[in-house]
Amino acid sequence: MKLKIKGLRLKLNFKGQTLIELILTMGLAVIIFPALLMGFVTSREGKVEQAQRLQAIAFMKETEQAVRSIRSNGWDPFAVNGTYHTVVTGSVWSFATGSATTNSLTQQVVVSSVSRNSNGAIVTSGGTTDPSTKKVDITISWLLPYPSTVTSTMYFTRSSNVTYTDSYFNQFNSGLTSGVVVATSSGSSNDGQVQLGAGGGGGDWCQPSFLISSVDLPKSGVANAITAINGPAANGSVVFAGTGDNASGVSFAKVDLPGNPPSASTPATFDGYKTNAVFGENSYAYLATDNNSKEIVMISLAQFSDPPTNSKYKEVGVINLSGSVNGTGIFVTNNKAYITSSDNKFYIYSLSSNRTSATLQNSGGLTLDGQGKKVLVAGNYAYVATGSTTYPFEIVDISNASSPSIVGKLALGTGQSGIDVYVNTTNTTNTRAYLITSVSATASEFYIVNISNKASPNITGLSSYDTGGMTPTGVAVVTGNRAIIVGTGGTYQYQVLNIANESGTLANCGNLAYATGIRGIASVLQDGGYAYSYVLTGDASSELKIILGGGGSYSSTGTFQSAIYDPGFSAAYNSFVGSISQPSQTTLQMQVAVAPPVANSCTNATFSYIGPDGTSSTYFTPVGASMSAAIPFGTYGAYQNPQRCFRYKLWFTTSDSTQSPIFYDATLNYSP
Repeated sequence: MKLKIKGLRLKLNFKGQTLIELILTMGLAVIIFPALLMGFVTSREGKVEQAQRLQAIAFMKETEQAVRSIRSNGWDPFAVNGTYHTVVTGSVWSFATGSATTNSLTQQVVVSSVSRNSNGAIVTSGGTTDPSTKKVDITISWLLPYPSTVTSTMYFTRSSNVTYTDSYFNQFNSGLTSGVVVATSSGSSNDGQVQLGAGGGGGDWCQPSFLISSVDLPKSGVANAITAINGPAANGSVVFAGTGDNASGVSFAKVDLPGNPPSASTPATFDGYKTNAVFGENSYAYLATDNNSKEIVMISLAQFSDPPTNSKYKEVGVINLSGSVNGTGIFVTNNKAYITSSDNKFYIYSLSSNRTSATLQNSGGLTLDGQGKKVLVAGNYAYVATGSTTYPFEIVDISNASSPSIVGKLALGTGQSGIDVYVNTTNTTNTRAYLITSVSATASEFYIVNISNKASPNITGLSSYDTGGMTPTGVAVVTGNRAIIVGTGGTYQYQVLNIANESGTLANCGNLAYATGIRGIASVLQDGGYAYSYVLTGDASSELKIILGGGGSYSSTGTFQSAIYDPGFSAAYNSFVGSISQPSQTTLQMQVAVAPPVANSCTNATFSYIGPDGTSSTYFTPVGASMSAAIPFGTYGAYQNPQRCFRYKLWFTTSDSTQSPIFYDATLNYSP
């Protein structure tokens, strides 16, 4: 029983365990079977998703290649912001507007602008739009078995930089000029430059013709003193000439040169003295002579000593300098005469209105370091070339006429004496003087002198020039940054220098030979804007010769608009570099313009010039010998960059008639 009971118990216990296991198994099945079923379903859908993703990735690669192909066909069709899809037209890929769905895959290509910061790095906000770079975002998306996407981002830039250069005469000559002229560069008939109107009858200072006309001064004296002024006649000059090397000629001849080209006449003369220097005004002339009681002779140009013939001007006043001396230099302005003498003195005299009397202002005179060879006055200063081998050039402060003082001296250290000096007497703020000296076998004879600081004239950093064996007798600085040196001996007695690059090598750009030598030179800028050089030669039958000046009438301000540049397609204009010369007391400014064509032509395009900030009120300015500009990108009114048509404009100014800024060439960099 027990055993049975035990057996039964055992049997009952076994049956209960099986039931529990069954119940557990059924519970687990309820839990596991749905998960297994879901796994089977998910596995099936995953294979579909994987296949769809692989298709999308392949479509993405195809789209990337299509975008590259579209870019390779040109920047303009590609670089338009918007949403597109790619299509094949014939055998060429192109963009079509909007996204598109093919085989359940949606393709979207978004072209957008890129901004960069001041360091050139791409930024997501702020910065400046870079028209030469585009961002392309590609998205391939699908909805089944559930929404998914693959994306790609690409950047494209213009693939090349192209340059265009303006430098030839014919290129510049196709632009628009106002107050400026297009000239040949240093005498070259091919290379060009743009500068303020250079004065003259249409010639070129660097290509001097022998003469427009010659004038035979009365008698056969050797003329050696000359000056020139604006005449009362329209577009005319008056030349005053004197003799001093012998007593065979007249002391003085006034030559009227009205018109352009000038037509010379000598209405009257004056005689009686050997003339060492001459100065003229509209109503009076002044002679520095070797007469010990009449070192300065004043002549009326409206009165005559031989009426009614009126062929001899009348002496109306004299100045008798102290001691037995000769007058060597004379300059008159504002009713004061500035005089140098052979005993190294410098005098200031106050003149009566009718020039019949003169009153010495600085008693005893001011002692120079050498005999004054030439004196010129501008503003509160007198500039003197002296015969001193130590200080060949001196500056005198004349603001106090009763007590003038030497405030500046130039020491060359070469043992040369001063012969002649030029400063612009119509400019009271001169920063340059031009000195010629006695001839030297080892040193130059022409020097550019910095006189910005009147107390310290110097040639540091400035150029000089060797006349090649010619003994200088005179110098003139004319319009258009040209200096003319004349003299005797050597190969050429008339030498023209391009002095625009005053800190470099001075280029000789023109020469003339006169076997009889040239003893003096003068030039004056006429009211009509023309200029010629007037030289006194040793030719006894035609001492005075008139040589053609620079091209065009002179102007102190002017503008130049370049010819239109049209590459034939839209481009991003990146930068601009020009070679320039900007002498002291001159300015050169520039603006640029980029515009769309009109009727597929740039000829009638509307150009809006802007400066570096995109407005018309700012200008690009030179740095050293370069005019550089990073051309603004974007749209500013009528200005649009990138676009097809390009032009630049230059503004020229000067406060010194002998100096002009010069524009030599322009190189434009752009990306098609």
